[in-house]
Amino acid sequence: MFLVLCGAALAAGQAPFGLWPLALLGLVGIFAIFSARRPLRDGLTFGASYFGLSLTWIVEPFLVDIARHGWMAPFALILLALGLGLIWAVAFRAAAWLKAGPVGLAVCLGAVELFRAYAMTGFPWNAISYIWLDTAPMQLVSLIGPHGLTLATLLALAAPVTAARASSRAALGPTLLLLPALVGAGMWVGAEPVTGTTLTANSPIVRLVQPNATQRRKWDPEWIPVFFDRLIELSAAAPQDPRAPRPDLVIWPETAIAYDLEGSEQLRRTIVDAAGGVPVALGYQRREAGRFYNSLGVLSPSGELGARYDKQHLVPFGEYVPFGSWLSRLGIRGLAQVAEQGFSPGPGPTSLRLGKLGRALPLICYEAVFPDDLRTGGPRPDWILQVTNDGWFGRFTGPYQHLAQARIRAIERRLPMVRVANTGVSAVIDARGRVLASLPLGAQGFLDQRLPPAAPDETTYGKSGDWPMVPAYLLLGGLLLWRRLSR
Repeated sequence: MFLVLCGAALAAGQAPFGLWPLALLGLVGIFAIFSARRPLRDGLTFGASYFGLSLTWIVEPFLVDIARHGWMAPFALILLALGLGLIWAVAFRAAAWLKAGPVGLAVCLGAVELFRAYAMTGFPWNAISYIWLDTAPMQLVSLIGPHGLTLATLLALAAPVTAARASSRAALGPTLLLLPALVGAGMWVGAEPVTGTTLTANSPIVRLVQPNATQRRKWDPEWIPVFFDRLIELSAAAPQDPRAPRPDLVIWPETAIAYDLEGSEQLRRTIVDAAGGVPVALGYQRREAGRFYNSLGVLSPSGELGARYDKQHLVPFGEYVPFGSWLSRLGIRGLAQVAEQGFSPGPGPTSLRLGKLGRALPLICYEAVFPDDLRTGGPRPDWILQVTNDGWFGRFTGPYQHLAQARIRAIERRLPMVRVANTGVSAVIDARGRVLASLPLGAQGFLDQRLPPAAPDETTYGKSGDWPMVPAYLLLGGLLLWRRLSR
């Protein structure tokens, strides 16, 4: 029961609750009771409790079409919690074999969290370090990334527990300073100037359009024109402040329309005319050479479809089915697919030139979960543009956790982000991850906001990514192994 409570406490640290002190207590509790007697069972219980409680939103996509997919919902949550819990169980077992106590568990748990982020296309949702959102330590991700912060957090908590278990007063004092040192380092990094320019009256204005097209009705033929008319009306609306100028860019969410955007010039003209003759960025589905793509396109003021980005990190069993041709014979198909084997991935991360708004780094929905999906290999972008349809995630934890991870991507790169969600939360986020303005979940409307500035230089994490964590874990693992074998 104590293991379940520790998992629940850690889950409470994630959005939308943000109870980070409770999360820290949960981790301290795990380190305090860690032993080599039942590591696999303990790790599985703790991990399954954490993931089962923090990922409850995973049932929501199956409830959109209850008649077809509703029966899968409980199995999806149980299997996901157990599968991810098994990964943590491996960490507990490895730490028990190393006989390195809580510090060994901290290293092993951090290592499998890195593995979780990349294995089988990766699933880094609710990484341990995300409990620090809205606190000073979160700013450290611009320097050491989310996995570096996870390791630092685990070690800062495990070290004093190790000292206490060894009844070492000499070691306990210094180790108790590790967590305050982590907070202080975050305050120092967060205090550094991150803007090369300030937000001025000349900064470009973006309009975020949120139609609130519920997932159950989004593709209903009777509702498709209703939602399209709503998008048009919100785009054409006068600014809420009569003294404010019209926006320089209008943005619609992921898969905003169900019409053939590329094949209809009249449709494109209707959209840009409603926007007042300014560019419009919007999500849509397209087909090319027999393949389907989940895309983000930019319409010029003349209605031409210019810059385009095809989503490259697709959702397994949502937008595509691994081994689709084989599994389809068993009746297993994706939830959002438009063809038997779903969408095809785009070529990879890129940036879009948007005139006076500079270079935008596009992300479509789930891609904001992955820091690597922001690495274009080209010139540093000026801002991040995420379009998403969070109607799949329900109305409780999922949309807020997705927003939280988007905010962390902004901090990692010290870039502002404009996030436009079909049902919310749409938001303008600055380079420190702060939400400057937003449209709430489950509301329709628009938001005009000036684009915040970016930091002048690339961050340390933006340059290196997660690669430094590999030698770090090899070094720490090697030291623990040497200690184990030398006994």
